[in-house]
Amino acid sequence: MQWGMQQIDGLTNTPRWVAQAVVYQIFPDRFRCSGRVLAHQHLALRCWGSDPSEQGFQGGDLYGVIEALDHLQALGISCLYLTPVFSSAANHRYHAYDYLQVDPLLGGNAALEALIEAVHRRGMRIILDGVFNHCGRGFWAFHHLLENGEASPYRDWFEVRQWPLHPYPRRGQDCGYSCWWNDPALPKFNHAHAPVREYLIAVARYWLEQGIDGWRLDVADEVPAEFWLEFRHMVKAVNPDAWILAEIWGDARPWLQGQHFDGVMNYRMGWSSLCWVAGKRLRRRYRNPAYPLDPLSGEAFVELLATTLGWYRPEVNRSQLNLLDSHDVPRALHTLQGDLAALKLALLLLFLQPGAPCIYYGTEAGLQGGPEPGCREGFPWHTPWPADLRDFIQSLSDLRQRCPALADGGLQWQPIGADALHAWWMQPEPATTQKETPIQVWVNRSRRSWLRMKGSSTDPFWLEGVFECNGRGLGPQSAVLLS
Repeated sequence: MQWGMQQIDGLTNTPRWVAQAVVYQIFPDRFRCSGRVLAHQHLALRCWGSDPSEQGFQGGDLYGVIEALDHLQALGISCLYLTPVFSSAANHRYHAYDYLQVDPLLGGNAALEALIEAVHRRGMRIILDGVFNHCGRGFWAFHHLLENGEASPYRDWFEVRQWPLHPYPRRGQDCGYSCWWNDPALPKFNHAHAPVREYLIAVARYWLEQGIDGWRLDVADEVPAEFWLEFRHMVKAVNPDAWILAEIWGDARPWLQGQHFDGVMNYRMGWSSLCWVAGKRLRRRYRNPAYPLDPLSGEAFVELLATTLGWYRPEVNRSQLNLLDSHDVPRALHTLQGDLAALKLALLLLFLQPGAPCIYYGTEAGLQGGPEPGCREGFPWHTPWPADLRDFIQSLSDLRQRCPALADGGLQWQPIGADALHAWWMQPEPATTQKETPIQVWVNRSRRSWLRMKGSSTDPFWLEGVFECNGRGLGPQSAVLLS
């Protein structure tokens, strides 16, 4: 495979399993502590549930994830996405210093091996977070550079502007090297240097061969496109069914032509859903051009939805990761100012779209932390939950299983008045019959008014108990599927 290759014949297919997957994102240090990690003994860990804005580690580990698999499967989860697990001096572990070792605080390589085995034994899948744009100051090649300066044989692994380097610069002092968003803690790799590419490709191959089912790729659009051509060739050679998922927040059309990624983190689907269901009660203090929080009318939401889906081929839409929130943005319930009914509507909209819906850990427990790191709370396993959405999320997962063709994206949406949406779709019956079953969806975001569903049967195809639907129509902040 040569650097600069412009196409990869035969490797454009996306993994079919993603379309029916329900994903759960885990921030390992804050998810669950098993008490089984020997490395925790005699260490100064933070108390579980401490303020997430504090530095330090609360002690979540991968054996804890194994202990939670019953809980996750009961929700209908079929795929885990773990933020970085490799050795790092930061609790979020985006500052890796060894890509071939799982952090000892998480249980080391043995814990990940046990987790992969446990997940696969249940028929589930797991993807890991690949941070291949930058590393931490402790990464072995960068450490070599700091110790040896221009004499280091690894000097071309990074983009050095001037010597000596200053990894902990004083105010106004240039660190001397390229780093992610000018953060000296995150030296950028020089992907034009062949040994760097070879090392990173070897890392990705190693963990695929250990059994992971794909990679989520951090800040993927900040890495040269030629590297991802080579990366995709390797991944699909090792496992043609592996999911290559990129962190790209906006229009990703140049990256989703079959040469680079299978799908992206579809934040547009998430923030637009929140902005519509919240109406005027949307919390708007968080400002991020890639995750804009401004109220949307029904017309604007439907147009945005159609535009986003229209950008990509159907197989790409089926390979997207659709999410309301993550470790990088305020929790959905924070954005909705604690409105559980609005959150349920947003989750429903997410599950009705093509692509894999993603639940951020703690959503089922009603967590509502604010902008990161506030959204990285410890999961309240042993304290009362602010809310319990387990049954609701399970019902959404069941809906995806009962009506798998929803993943094809056949719903046609239109706004109804100021506060409602209507969608319809003709679902083909089995080939032995020539009939079609009409499916309709009605969503009412109003907090006071009922919605009359004109021309519709009132026989619910699916109706979660908290939603209100009867002869009067559809109640406030309710939704229903009809057949």
